[in-house]
Amino acid sequence: MVLKRYVDLTLVLNWKKCHFMVKEGIVFGHKISGDGTEVYQAKIQLIEKLPPPIFVKGVRSFLGHAGFYRRFIKDFSKIVIPLCKLLEK
Repeated sequence: MVLKRYVDLTLVLNWKKCHFMVKEGIVFGHKISGDGTEVYQAKIQLIEKLPPPIFVKGVRSFLGHAGFYRRFIKDFSKIVIPLCKLLEK
């Protein structure tokens, strides 16, 4: 029925990217499974290996990477207050 809807709307599917009936997968850096949404550990290791920010651009970049996982980090907004203060003019 879903595939018929795509045909009716003249949408094109890229079959190499379509995965049906999988038990888990990585979507936008999150591990999605029957247990729910989890953090993808490879992304966390990448963030851990980032060099300490030296310039304003580095602080913004780090906040962007870390903010992606803000819902998995308890009290994220309180933790990043010192970094956000660095961005004030």
